[in-house]
Amino acid sequence: MHYDYLIVGAGLFGAVFANEMKKAGKTCLVIDKRDHIAGNIYTEQVKGINVHRYGAHIFHTSDKKVWDYVNNLATFNHFVNAPVAIYKDELYNLPFNMNTFSKLWGVKTPQEAKAKIAEQIAELHITEPKNLEEQALSLVGRDVYEKLIKGYTEKQWGRDCKDLPAFIIKRLPLRFVFDNNYFNDIYQGIPEGGYTQIVEKLLEGTPVELGVTFADFRKAHASDLSWDKVLYTGMIDEYFDYKLGNLEYRSLSFDTNLIEGCENYQGNAVVNYTEREVPFTRIIEHKHFEFGKQPDTVITHEYPVTWEPGMEPYYPVNNERNNALFAKYQELAAAEKNVLFGGRLGQYKYYDMDKVILAALEMAGEELK
Repeated sequence: MHYDYLIVGAGLFGAVFANEMKKAGKTCLVIDKRDHIAGNIYTEQVKGINVHRYGAHIFHTSDKKVWDYVNNLATFNHFVNAPVAIYKDELYNLPFNMNTFSKLWGVKTPQEAKAKIAEQIAELHITEPKNLEEQALSLVGRDVYEKLIKGYTEKQWGRDCKDLPAFIIKRLPLRFVFDNNYFNDIYQGIPEGGYTQIVEKLLEGTPVELGVTFADFRKAHASDLSWDKVLYTGMIDEYFDYKLGNLEYRSLSFDTNLIEGCENYQGNAVVNYTEREVPFTRIIEHKHFEFGKQPDTVITHEYPVTWEPGMEPYYPVNNERNNALFAKYQELAAAEKNVLFGGRLGQYKYYDMDKVILAALEMAGEELK
């Protein structure tokens, strides 16, 4: 068998690319090392609840083209992400808005909140932030930083905020309105029935082989399969056998539990725990993404983990060292004949789902010129 494209990775990027190629009359074969399609947006049903196996995925975009694209693949509900944060025994609304400031200081107007923040910033006398802590303090003051940023950030990155570079936080959005909508995007929602169906539709009619790595697949089919080009959506450093060294990532661990007889565990889809002493960063209650009324519930505790080779990579650590190393891998990639690198791992950058779709459509469009 001969294919136009071998696509390594059955996640959103690979699936969108495969679908565009198939519509153009090209042949594709998709492989994935996991035992399921859909990558990190994979959802599975537990007691009628669509569980986001790899953490909360909330679709949001301001791009109507992308919104129309996904709505042709699934029916989206009107879910709006409005997380809450728990610090010790205190509960706050996120993102930082007038509900947050009112709970912190008892203020009622935007003018009072702005004055309180400005007062705290002025007391610190930070002119040139030397690290993430000083950068955050210079943007939001002490109360917001210590209760809602410090512990959560330190858990996510696995180190003290004083040891993190200032450039990680370029700005912190402060909203002086009583609005708990986390995203600014025009369009937002969750596909009714979960995300897996979207990738199933994108890959319909395209052969898929699961549970196999790229290296093992090539060895197993050296004599009976061939292809003109490869789209590689795995780790770019892994493709080159780490010959220049490992790029760094942060990983995650998920502890998911069915709680029978509990209709509503926490009253919200996402609750963040911002105190560093609490080992997990958030609890996800999956039924709330689709306004579920099931008699049981499923919750997931999410723990940040120090990534080591062989573990699942989630967040690229885009500091100066890693960006410089990635640039060197990009040079190798540019010289690699008939291989495309796409997605979060192939391009070593964090992508929201709408940006993944757009990037895959653009790459497909370039290929079809």
